[in-house]
Amino acid sequence: MNPSPPALLQLARRLRELREQQWPGVRLTQAQLASALGNVAPATVSSWESPSAPKLPPATRLLAYARFFATRRSIEGQTPRLLTPESLTDDEAVTCEELEQELLELRDQARKPLLRAEAAVHRSWHFTDAGPLTIVCAQLPRDMAGSFADPADPNYTVLRLFADLDALIELHGHIRAENPGMGVFFKASLLAVPDDLSGHVVLLGGIAYNHVTQRLSEMTSLPVRQEKDPEIKTGEIFLADDDGQERRFLPNWADKTKTTLKEDVGLLARAPNPLNSNRALTICNGVHSRGVLGAVRALTDAQIRDSNEQYIAKQFPGSSSFAILMRVPIIGGQTMTPDLNAPGSVLYQWP
Repeated sequence: MNPSPPALLQLARRLRELREQQWPGVRLTQAQLASALGNVAPATVSSWESPSAPKLPPATRLLAYARFFATRRSIEGQTPRLLTPESLTDDEAVTCEELEQELLELRDQARKPLLRAEAAVHRSWHFTDAGPLTIVCAQLPRDMAGSFADPADPNYTVLRLFADLDALIELHGHIRAENPGMGVFFKASLLAVPDDLSGHVVLLGGIAYNHVTQRLSEMTSLPVRQEKDPEIKTGEIFLADDDGQERRFLPNWADKTKTTLKEDVGLLARAPNPLNSNRALTICNGVHSRGVLGAVRALTDAQIRDSNEQYIAKQFPGSSSFAILMRVPIIGGQTMTPDLNAPGSVLYQWP
């Protein structure tokens, strides 16, 4: 078993010290403190104080600790109790604030190595079950796909029907490498059947030619949606709910005629599959194909995926649902991989 970080041990010692030494002549039991804090088991208090392998308390519990130990009035009467914030005197409120700051700083220090350890093993495209996983892609209309997409053509190539081919090839190979024992498939949206949608599902590309993306996106609780906009003739923009206000996210152009992209917008989102909550639904989308590829490469690019994984692990610890809208730079006609840690790279995130 890996040793606990020093800051976590220091926090555990401080919590035990508060319980046993905060008031001379008073030695609270773990059971008494647990009862006063409310909805906490004595064993949980014990785990927070463990001298060898302590657990990290939630921040809200440390705020309750600070309020409890800010005043001796917490132990007056027959049983210890947690006073309301409004009932603290001015001096007690100052003591409470000082304790809050001390305990939360210790918690922040304790979390850093834990987050690094979590991020080190966090691989968004690795799944611990048997799958399967299906990448659902947009299917191009025949008039856009070319003659090779016609089954009657001697050079018929089924992939000519797929949109976002760059993103599909990048993602399919990466997921296969991360999950060598899992069935990993791709289907055009018009050919997807119920069995394709009941495992892990990746929706690749936007709503224009992918009705599956539109329908499954509607079934999730993600506050990001895509729709047509008269300003953009070549793709669909993103809209997101931000504290009750609707925000629009559009690409940036290098010229006034809006023919050369400078930055696209990409969406990376994950939620439980609404058709099978035991499996994951992942969305890699963009206003244009450049945004789709950028969203994919954010977690496949060998040079930057680890730091982006750390960002996700830090921002959404333990969460099964999240959404990130990101800038996708285009330089010399090439799609660059977004660096989620770079200032301004993340346009919007939820929760």
